[in-house]
Amino acid sequence: MKTYLLQILSATLLLGVAFSPARAAASANPVRLRVELDRSVLPADSAEKAVVKIALDGVRRPRPELRPAVNLALVIDRSGSMSGVKIQKAREAALEALSRLAADDIISVVTYGGDVRTVLPAQRVGDGRAAADAIQAIRADGGTPLFAGVSQGASELRKNLDRAGLIHRLILVSDGLANEGPSSPDELGRLGSALVKEGISVTTVGLGLDYNEDLMTRLAQRSDGNTYFVASAADLPRVFTAELGDVLNVVARRVTVTVQFPEGVRPVAFVGREGSIRGQTAEVTLNQLYGGQEKFALVEVEVAPGRAGTGREIASATATLEDAGTRRTLTLTVGASARFSTDRAAVVGAANSKVQADWAANVIAAAKDRAVELADAGRRTEAAAVLRARANELDAVGRTYGNAAVVSISAVNSAEAARLERDGLDNAARKGYRTDSANTASQQGMPSTR
Repeated sequence: MKTYLLQILSATLLLGVAFSPARAAASANPVRLRVELDRSVLPADSAEKAVVKIALDGVRRPRPELRPAVNLALVIDRSGSMSGVKIQKAREAALEALSRLAADDIISVVTYGGDVRTVLPAQRVGDGRAAADAIQAIRADGGTPLFAGVSQGASELRKNLDRAGLIHRLILVSDGLANEGPSSPDELGRLGSALVKEGISVTTVGLGLDYNEDLMTRLAQRSDGNTYFVASAADLPRVFTAELGDVLNVVARRVTVTVQFPEGVRPVAFVGREGSIRGQTAEVTLNQLYGGQEKFALVEVEVAPGRAGTGREIASATATLEDAGTRRTLTLTVGASARFSTDRAAVVGAANSKVQADWAANVIAAAKDRAVELADAGRRTEAAAVLRARANELDAVGRTYGNAAVVSISAVNSAEAARLERDGLDNAARKGYRTDSANTASQQGMPSTR
């Protein structure tokens, strides 16, 4: 009986929840925490590199009508280049967002062109008529003071920051370069970092081929928001629908994950998502988690040699978060261990295909970012070589462990490297590289439309 109870306790901890005889109480947690390794068996008697995946699974809310209220700011570029079908579709997308909100949600609308205008100050949605009228009246004219537009949208959100339980989100739509006021990716990145400290995430929607993808992705990433590259204005309503699906499905927020590594395991670097490493501790923060979605961080580690037949704890993770529904603060803890073997078949058989595939996708995302930098500097051959080298590395891993997903990622990017070397990186491809890399790192569910 004692052994049976210990087995239940172990299985429960793997789900990242506290043990309780009442399974219903445990299942009420909005998030499950997991720690997984790329291989649960490592080669004995040699120093090894391994990948640790710290995953957070948002649990779907059993009663969607009990979701937290939303504090939403729409910031819409109305510069002259948005005239015609673009501004028409932007209005349609904004109305689509409005239609998905409840009466007690908060909405504000800011536009920027020759100046910045708050066309709808922050207010309850109510019957939606006031918001719909303000959106329908938006017309295109003027320049692109993007920084000022985002700042004004944030000011509208701040009117309700002290209202407990609200989910704060700013959605920015732009088709052009920021040509008035602060306009560099670093400046917008700093703005995003400041906003996320207030609990505000910014989602950026880049429309067409003339916007600054470095600026838009940096702003979204630093604020823990989503980012989209939309080639055709006709796709704007669909993108807004996908984005509101996330905003209306937040199950946890203010998430901090701290990972402790024991002696003999040295954390080297995060792969993909940004995080900090200090000594034997790694930390990553997220503003919001969504029901039915997985968010994760990957840490590459160096593991000291272990004797065959022995085991070692590799990592222990603790997640602290706020339940978005109840506003309770929760703490979840779970760890992962590996054992050592001289049996190569045992090592190969213990591979976690999903962790390896996630690692491969993020390795390629980082390689694409580096390829963009080299291509921008006129070093097209070197850019292709970076992508090709990573693809070759992944091919070797995929074939060693029989991982078809990793082999496929390698093949796609080998072909991409050849195309890059032959044709260079045009505007559309560059935007695709930047946006896809950002989406991979943040595990954004919906790809950009191209």
